[in-house]
Amino acid sequence: MSDAVARGGHVLFVGTKRQAADVIHEEAVRAGQFFITGRWLGGTLTNFRTVKVGIERLRELERMDEDGTLDALPKKEALSLRREMEKLDKYHGGIKLMNALPSAIFVVDPNHEHIAVSEGRKLHIPIVALTDTNCDPNLVDFIIPGNDDAIRSIKLITSRVADACIDGLQRRRGEGGGGHAPVANADGVQVEVQRGKRRPPRGR
Repeated sequence: MSDAVARGGHVLFVGTKRQAADVIHEEAVRAGQFFITGRWLGGTLTNFRTVKVGIERLRELERMDEDGTLDALPKKEALSLRREMEKLDKYHGGIKLMNALPSAIFVVDPNHEHIAVSEGRKLHIPIVALTDTNCDPNLVDFIIPGNDDAIRSIKLITSRVADACIDGLQRRRGEGGGGHAPVANADGVQVEVQRGKRRPPRGR
């Protein structure tokens, strides 16, 4: 993950199950990466050109909302457009600034996210996944064995993956080491990220 980001790529965090959605959102934003926490729409990667049409529409509606264009429209029309914007944001909000395919995909529960895994494999995108015993490990390039239903387990692993992405961002910018590195998060907002502190292994 760190190497992929350091080389100029980005990671797509995927977790649509209830236990994972909030954690995926939080950690992906902290690491300045992209995420999908709503339902995975078929063709999100394999038909990315078409998906970008929806993303552009979302950006257009957001611009209209920000510059007051929606407020100038009749109430019924403005309400309809805002509902459209909310729906698009639910599915595309975490990837609205993603202009190219990701360099790697991090998945919580590859069995639940089988469509995302399938699309990643078709496009030869490396897949890193928190994988429980009910999942087929042969479909994953980098397996992280663990409980993919427990929130604490998901939080622990996802935060470490986010740390690796942050390390890659720092290496890309030549900052190295710990500390802060300014990045644009998935919402396009300039934020500061800090590597999580790692506890030394027990018994050492």
